[in-house]
Amino acid sequence: MWDWLLLFMEIMLINIVLSGDNAVVIALASKNLPAEQRRQAVWWGAFGAIALRIVLTIAAVYILGVPYIHTLGALLLLWIAIKLLTDDEDHANVKEASTLGRAIWTIIVADFVMSLDNVLAIAAKAEGDKAVIILGIGLSVPIIIWGSTVVMKLLKKFPLLVYLGAGILGYTAGEMVIADEAVYHRVFGDLEPHILPLTAALLVIGCGLAKRLLPSRLRET
Repeated sequence: MWDWLLLFMEIMLINIVLSGDNAVVIALASKNLPAEQRRQAVWWGAFGAIALRIVLTIAAVYILGVPYIHTLGALLLLWIAIKLLTDDEDHANVKEASTLGRAIWTIIVADFVMSLDNVLAIAAKAEGDKAVIILGIGLSVPIIIWGSTVVMKLLKKFPLLVYLGAGILGYTAGEMVIADEAVYHRVFGDLEPHILPLTAALLVIGCGLAKRLLPSRLRET
């Protein structure tokens, strides 16, 4: 019961942190449409994006069963987590669409590219459990459709959520390496299993803090 509740909270936090950009893309892509078409673009775009997420997540679960894929996925997830805290890019490169069809297409394509991090994180947490996969995708729906403004305000008001979410991604990356027994035992030997995920989480948070603090220190000097 408690394990399921903890998993639920972790997936919710991952979705909050990683779905914020997707929500912003939807807002930008449909910005120039009339109100009615804007609603249609959001719903149809989100529907197409969710369908892609289902396919991607199920594929990721099976792909993660291939030897050494866990480690490759862990490295990618670790990079995503660090990039989440250190990337200063905005969304200016997302084109505003002037027609309903273009808006829907922009939303689906952008969400496909930007959902890879979300899919990888949920697939790693799911460990093949389809109920968890459905839960993860289901939780992302309201965040993407209705949460654009709320999510961005939440992350700005409580920056700790970004660090906590990125730390969870780092921890998950460590767990993925442990699941790849051939790599784990060959590289880390008899290292206690809980040390690697904690170290990965601290590494991610440390990179984020360094990115935030170093520029201010340099300005002072």
